[in-house]
Amino acid sequence: MDEQKKGTRRRGEILEEAIMDATLDELDQIGYAHLTMEKVADRAGTNKAVLYRRWANKYELVIAALHKRLPKITEAVPNTGNLRDDVYAYLQERIRPLKAIGVQTIRGLMMEPLIWRHIAAAMPQFAQWKSENKLTAAMTAMMKNAEKRGEVCLEGLSPRIITLPIDLLQYELITKQEISDTTVTEIVDEIFMPLIRYSQTADQS
Repeated sequence: MDEQKKGTRRRGEILEEAIMDATLDELDQIGYAHLTMEKVADRAGTNKAVLYRRWANKYELVIAALHKRLPKITEAVPNTGNLRDDVYAYLQERIRPLKAIGVQTIRGLMMEPLIWRHIAAAMPQFAQWKSENKLTAAMTAMMKNAEKRGEVCLEGLSPRIITLPIDLLQYELITKQEISDTTVTEIVDEIFMPLIRYSQTADQS
């Protein structure tokens, strides 16, 4: 929209909201590689000089926009009453930021490894993916809760088995840049839980 034709000039939060929305729309439609400050300005109904007064380059603009879109994820470890639902809920919480960004944007960013690393480092939602200690601790806590309920016996279960759901989730992100609800269900119901049951049966034999 042309601000001058409307006879109004947007400022402050209203203008910034329009720019953030325009940036996210551009990311969804053309991806990071093709996004330009000029295209964002055109979509927001302003001029690129306005953008450059706030953000030095498109990298800073994209980070600001993604901060707006990304949901905050909880650090809490699920305790639903059974291991299957605990693991499923935990995995779903980990992928919420990825769903919010969208596959096209992720693919565009993955094509720019340096930019992707900077953006991931700047986002607390993604920093958790890089913290193996936190992920391992969360999975271990869920397994200990399951042991208290009598669902599993942790003795004999290797750390590799315990963290398998997270490892598979990360593999999906690297290879496909998209993780669907179906994928999460398959990881939990067709791989992890059968492996846990098999491990428990093997220990008892």
